[in-house]
Parts: sequence; C-alpha cells; structure tokens
Amino acid sequence: MMKNKSGMIAMLVLAWTALAPAAQPRLYADLVLMNGKVWTVDADTPTAQAVAVRGDRILAVGSDADIKPLIGAHTRSIDLQGRLLLPGFIDGHTHFISGGFQLLGIDLRSASDERDFIARIREHVQRHPGRWITGGDWDHESWPGTRLPHRALIDSVSRETPLFVSRLDGHMGLANSAALKAAGIDRHTPDPPGGAIVRDPETGEPTGILKDEAMNAVYALVPDASEAELLEAAHAALELARQCGVTSIQDVSAGRDLAIYQKLLEGGELTARMDCRLPIDLHESFARLGIRAHFGNDMLRIGSLKAFADGSLGSSTALFLAPYAGTQDVYGLPMDVVLDGRLPKWALAADKIGLQLSVHAIGDSANRYMLDLFEQCVRENPQRDRRFRIEHAQHIAAADLPRFAELGVIASMQPYHAIDDGRWAHKRIGIERCREAYSFRSFLDHGVKVCFGTDWTVAPLNPLWGIYGAVTRRTLDGLHPHGWIPEQKISVAEAIACYTINAAYASYDEGIKGMIKPGYLADFAVLSQDILTIAAEKIWDVQVDYTILGGRVVYQRPAGATIPGR
Repeated sequence: MMKNKSGMIAMLVLAWTALAPAAQPRLYADLVLMNGKVWTVDADTPTAQAVAVRGDRILAVGSDADIKPLIGAHTRSIDLQGRLLLPGFIDGHTHFISGGFQLLGIDLRSASDERDFIARIREHVQRHPGRWITGGDWDHESWPGTRLPHRALIDSVSRETPLFVSRLDGHMGLANSAALKAAGIDRHTPDPPGGAIVRDPETGEPTGILKDEAMNAVYALVPDASEAELLEAAHAALELARQCGVTSIQDVSAGRDLAIYQKLLEGGELTARMDCRLPIDLHESFARLGIRAHFGNDMLRIGSLKAFADGSLGSSTALFLAPYAGTQDVYGLPMDVVLDGRLPKWALAADKIGLQLSVHAIGDSANRYMLDLFEQCVRENPQRDRRFRIEHAQHIAAADLPRFAELGVIASMQPYHAIDDGRWAHKRIGIERCREAYSFRSFLDHGVKVCFGTDWTVAPLNPLWGIYGAVTRRTLDGLHPHGWIPEQKISVAEAIACYTINAAYASYDEGIKGMIKPGYLADFAVLSQDILTIAAEKIWDVQVDYTILGGRVVYQRPAGATIPGR
C-alpha cells in the first residue's frame, strides 16, 4: 500500500513539473536597455550588451538575444545605440544641500579677478538688500596676483549688509566690516583654538579673512534657513545630480538636512539615494537609540559620523609634519577637538558602539594622527567590520601608505581637487612634497580601498570630470598636459570602480549597488561616448544621456544640453 501511494505521489510531482512552465505566467521585464556596451564593474562578467529590470532590481544581464524574451506588452525598451551603460555614479563626499543653496545663490567661483569679485557681490547685494549673504566659493588662486581678498574690497558695496563669503574649500571666508562688527571681532579678539583671524601686519586690524574655527563667530549669527528654503535647495541639488548621472550621495554634512531628505522620500521626490554622515558629537544619542552603522533603507541611511582633524591646503590650515614653504613655524591648524582631546575620546566611544568613523584629514600629519587613532580603536575595542574612512587622504607620507590597508582604512578622495590644487600646491608645500599628493596609484597598488567623490561645492558635481582628473591629472591651467605627478594616474576602469563599487563598499552597500548584476538595484548612467575607449582628454566633454534610479528614468538629456559647470 505504501509503495503504491509513493508511486502515485511521484507521478503527480512529475506531472506538475511538466505542466508548471505552461501554467505559470512568464516573468517579463518592466524596462530593458539593449544594443549597448554594458560595463558591469562585475569581475565575473565585465561586459554585456543589454540589461533587463523588474521593479527596482536588475532581472538579467546579457546579450540582446538573452534579454529579448523578457520583453512583454508593457515593457519599456531603450535602444542604447551602442552607448556605454554604467552603474549609477556614487558620490562619496558632498555637502549636498549646501550645494543646492550655492546653485540658487551668489556664484563667486568663476570670478576672474578682484574686479569681477566685487561686481558680483554688488549685484547680489542690490537684489537682496539687508539680507545676510553667504556662500560664494571664491578662489583667489585663479586671480592675477593670487592675493587674499580684503574687507576693504567689499565694504563700499555692502556697507549695511552683513556678508561672509567662503573660499571654495570651506576652511576660510571673507567677512565685511558689518559682519565683523556683529560678531564682535576686532584687533583685540584672540584667535580661537583651531582657528585664525588674519590681521593687517601694520595695524593689527582684522583683514576680514577668518580661518576654520574663527569662522564660527560669524556663522552663529547667520539666520537658519526655513524648511521651504531647504526644500528649494534640495530640489536644485537633486536636479543637478540627475544631470550628472549621480544616483547615490554620501552627504558628509547632513544634520537638519536629514529631515528634508525624509520629507522628499515620503513625497516620492528623492531622486538619489542618501547616505548621511552626522556630527561625531552626536554619538551618545546614537548609542541611546541603539543605532549602528548602515541604519535605514535603500533610499536613506545614517550610521556614519563625521569629524575634522585639520583644515585645508588652500587656506594653509592643513596640518603637516614639516612647515609650509617659506615659513619656519607654520605647520597648519589642528582642529580644536584634536587640541582638547575630544576627538580621540569621541572616536573610541563611537567605534565601540558600532558606528562608522569618517574623518577629514588633508595634511600628512593629520593623516598620521588619524591612522594612530584608528589603530587605537582596533587595539582597545571589540573586533568588527569597521570600514574607517579618511575623507580626502590628500597628502600621505610614504611610510603611512601601507597602514591604510593594514587597518582597513578607506581613502575617500576627490580627484578633481588634484587638477585644481596642482596649479598652486607647490607654493604651499614645495615640489617634493607634492609628489605625495593625491596618491591614487600608490593607494591602489598598496591594496587600499579608494572611493571617489567631488566634495561639491568645493568641486563641481560631475563624476566625469573626476574620472578625467584621476586618469589624466591635467591641471585646469593647462600647464601639465602630460599630467601633474603623472606616475599617480590610474586607468578609466579603476576610476569607474572608485565611483561605483568602491564607493558602495564605503557605505556597506556593495551587496546591492555599484555593479550591474542580477539582484542589484537598477541604478544606471548612460553616457554619450565610451569613456573606456576614447582618448582620455576627451572624457571632459562626455555627457550623461540617461540617469536611471531603481528602474525609473529620472533624467533624459535634451538634445544639445550639457552638464552645468557648478
């Protein structure tokens, strides 16, 4: 009896198996992209011709013939016409909503000289009488003479309007007399820890230039933006991200912005995935709530904490092991949290509870300090997958390169800075030390995980210009046609990986994005030209034709449109 029953069950199973394919509906794609060159960033299958998407995930990757059977009556098909399809770009370091305000506000970055600088401020003051004016992103290194601006330049055009416009690196700004007076800064005001008030060498009066922590006295007076203003800035920033093929943002200065991203997400208006870094002094709040690294969902995450160890090269506040060129005792400025011991205390506590540390360090001394601190975390706290990040990792002593790999420290770098700073870096630290600047090749050769970003608004939010910078190292002034420190060039494929899978790894997301692979999020950028085969110097002019987020086309380039420069 048991044998007959077993045989009957086996026959029923066989019959169902035979009928199942006909009985079950075919799984059609919602979107297919065909007739292209797909660079998957997946080492197992590096290239393909077509991709199928169902929902927000990649269904299949292969040839046109492989994908055609997945096309149904309601499938949207995009003919790539031979164009290059990449994973959506992941920007590993931005100040995102600040960038949106920059798009809406005063633009001083492209000011060609002091006269142009003054004219732009005058025009903006006339359009916004009586309102605080901030932002700007000026760069005196682009002006003839490269002199730092003085408040006397702008007082006549902003006498009644408090004004504090920042240098593009965010570590130095120019205040007019009205802003200095409001902040109570005069010749008798001492430099705060971690900051500097630049003074006239003859009179001792402030010139209006404030560096790092000295800027806080003015910033404390600037009225907070309203929610409506924050939303407007976020929409402007997201629009630019779509045009640049950026589908994921790692925002290193998120704070109040987090609520704006949540509001946009709830309204279906968030067109980039946001991974937010919050200030390190919030670590106790995270601990009370039980939040760890990589908390959230595919669209909005937190769990990484940001801190600063030093300033910037352009402001001469990056912290170096040797003095700045032409000086005997100017080494840069450690941040106040370094000087008073808060940073190591906070870092050890945050690491112990499972939060990720993302710390700004530019000078070789600041980077060594952070490597020592990370080593202390490993030694004193329980073992886990930490993924320490050094934001910028700009100037590294040769002896410290292997330590990044040994400690598992991610070098979060911005390659556009190399072709920008390369115009004038030698004036700050000399030619020999420049050879240890932006060491992309050396990092990769040492097995260090490198992720790329832009540091927008310090640099333009355009990953293709970053790839151009990493591959060519041709400075913006045209004086290094074969590359500034050319031995540090990397390949296009390596640069793409730094903007995709490596950046995904830096936020614990390498299992869901950064590659074109079945099961991964369907985030793509379609380029107007194949950057893997064209001459490297032509990458600068390549455009993004489509940006796709979660299988949804969020941007299609109008004929003749180009990515905006800001």
